[in-house]
Amino acid sequence: MIELRTPTQIEQMRPAGRFVASVISALSEKAAVGVNLLELDELAHRMIKDAGATSCYIDYHPSFGAMPFGKVLCTSVNDAVLHGLPYDYMLQDGDLLSVDFAASVDGWVSDSALSVVVGNADPKDLQLIDTAQRALDAGIAAARSGNRLGDISFAIGSVAHEAGLKVNLQFGGHGVGRTMHGDPHVPNDGQAGRGLKLRPGLVIAIEPWFLHTTDEIRFDPDGWTIRSADGSRGAHVEHTVAITDGDAIVLTSRD
Repeated sequence: MIELRTPTQIEQMRPAGRFVASVISALSEKAAVGVNLLELDELAHRMIKDAGATSCYIDYHPSFGAMPFGKVLCTSVNDAVLHGLPYDYMLQDGDLLSVDFAASVDGWVSDSALSVVVGNADPKDLQLIDTAQRALDAGIAAARSGNRLGDISFAIGSVAHEAGLKVNLQFGGHGVGRTMHGDPHVPNDGQAGRGLKLRPGLVIAIEPWFLHTTDEIRFDPDGWTIRSADGSRGAHVEHTVAITDGDAIVLTSRD
């Protein structure tokens, strides 16, 4: 079911957005060569506790997960691009790391992700991250009342295709509110002018994710970590945004 939030409710969602943004920023600063993925998860865990927030991940167990997630943060490295389950791994020079984090504050959820390269970066990885970020920006720009959901998807997909990338449609953006995942699904490619009409009060996570050379994926045995089928690297970025009568409000802005 698609729910529209009142202006008052959107204001009530701002603390969750600011908190999630602060955690994402802290994680990006902490990520460095020699840092263990479990250290990043522990940092997010401490910040949740200190803020009196609630993790959206630790008990999360959808049908595709082999077990409850058990961590508070997704850490996807190199050919892993989504839902990476943190494990005992120390980041290496040149690793492409994507972190995805969602939490609830006072009953409202926000969700955000970013990708960084630790140490010396391959220019191709930086270009992939830049493409994902430009696609996110384009999707947010299209998230306006009166447009259609397909306009967001088309804007994202157009940036990807211009960069020569293929787009996987199995996972994408989603509604956000009292829970982390709700309607509508927001694909990362689509046809302009099609789909749900966007109205003020709709709150969605827009999250482009792309792989260097494929749109095919595979799951790790943990049932969570999603990797490229051909071993190529991936980048993932995400913001929670609220549709208004004008420009969308980026609730998870890190500015």
